[in-house]
Amino acid sequence: MGHPVLARIADPVQNPASPAIAALVEDLKDSLAAVGGTGLAAPQIGVPLRVVIFAVPPHRTTGAPDDQPQELIELINPEIAPLGDEIALGWEGCLSIPGMRGEVPRPARIRYRGLRLDGTMVEREVGGFHARVVQHECDHLDGMLYPMRMTDMRSFGFTDELIAAGTAAPFPQPAKVS
Repeated sequence: MGHPVLARIADPVQNPASPAIAALVEDLKDSLAAVGGTGLAAPQIGVPLRVVIFAVPPHRTTGAPDDQPQELIELINPEIAPLGDEIALGWEGCLSIPGMRGEVPRPARIRYRGLRLDGTMVEREVGGFHARVVQHECDHLDGMLYPMRMTDMRSFGFTDELIAAGTAAPFPQPAKVS
């Protein structure tokens, strides 16, 4: 937080099939794997381009038909549109604001579209955690961090403090397989 690239609108990718974009996606994957989390946007690693990666692990879904698991996927030049007027509150953290979280209002359902590295177009209508992670990552492409979306700053703070106070629960963790 505080780096100028996180506060600006990212540039569109002119050639999604270029080797430089494939290398950027690999850098994003390596960076995400190193720190954990479910998504990352190019501006978070200092690159002002409209590229995000995200996954929807099974343990984070709500069980709704439009909130299904998603393997790690890249979206180049993504676009989002809300579906309906319903707003859902949900706890979010961010790798750009380590150790903190807040309760963020977002459209409950969205339609998103974007290009894959192979040039195929992905277009989906989703809700639940799937909708939240896509919106969170795409906000980074528009110079937005989640606290800028919050309407009640009383639900923003250090993760450990919020959990200790019983205000927020730990983020769900994957089930351990023995």
